[in-house]
Amino acid sequence: MSQSNESLRDCLAPAKLNLFLHITGRRPDGYHALQTVFQLLDWGDVLHFTRRDDGAITRKTDVPGVRESDDLVVHAARLLRDHTGSKYGVEIEIDKRLPMGAGLGGGSSDAATTLLALNRLWGVDLPRATLQNLALQLGADVPFFVFGQNAFAEGVGEALRAVDLPKRWFLVVTPAVHVPTAEIFSEKALTRDSKVLTMTDFLAQHSSDADWPDSFGRNDMQAVVAEKYAEVAKVLEWFSDLAPARMTGSGASVFAAFRSKAEAELAQAKIPASSKSVVTGSLDSHPLFAFAS
Repeated sequence: MSQSNESLRDCLAPAKLNLFLHITGRRPDGYHALQTVFQLLDWGDVLHFTRRDDGAITRKTDVPGVRESDDLVVHAARLLRDHTGSKYGVEIEIDKRLPMGAGLGGGSSDAATTLLALNRLWGVDLPRATLQNLALQLGADVPFFVFGQNAFAEGVGEALRAVDLPKRWFLVVTPAVHVPTAEIFSEKALTRDSKVLTMTDFLAQHSSDADWPDSFGRNDMQAVVAEKYAEVAKVLEWFSDLAPARMTGSGASVFAAFRSKAEAELAQAKIPASSKSVVTGSLDSHPLFAFAS
């Protein structure tokens, strides 16, 4: 990342994995109550911010399928400007690397990176807790990325506690299918009564062994997604001969954990070349973590 008084370049908006995802009920407001552990990845979209002095907020690059007026990065910038009364604006460029509808948190991470970057670039210096409250207005996963550490999450994903996770390498495979989160949450067959666990339960069973993630929990959405989307079921089938694997979020990406990059790359070589895949390391914290206190 490069930084000047008027720009921030090469800002990573890291992807996330849900190491497990349990749906424990429905809240009075209609949202689902969740428990999960979020893992940050050293892979994601890359954003560039150039400060404007006229207050205008614009997205300089096209994102296929997402109009500028609908883009969470634009909403995030406007939200921060309106909350702080900043006189500044920004031009935002996005090098879009994460597939949409994959359960990797791409749009949410982009929005959080925008809040963190502009907190520094505009000199508004809001505390992290305030940024997280703003982030929740943009989406359930956005507060996690502003929180900026691997976390045990509850509520709709906004109640966060930091957890220390071992360094791992992940093979992430994404089939050519977009899985709409709202569609999966509305499915009648979706499990909504998983037993409420504690962070202590997770930490007690959590292992650094290469056969993880099968050592703890599951993704309650996986069975529904695999039933509706044959492409996801196929990827899970490929992994059955390689390593224990799990879907992240509401899909469609499937991941497996490995002790080393070499082991992950060896498994990747066995995945059909027609599938999009990446080997990436874990992160302990967001690259822009220091931009909020």
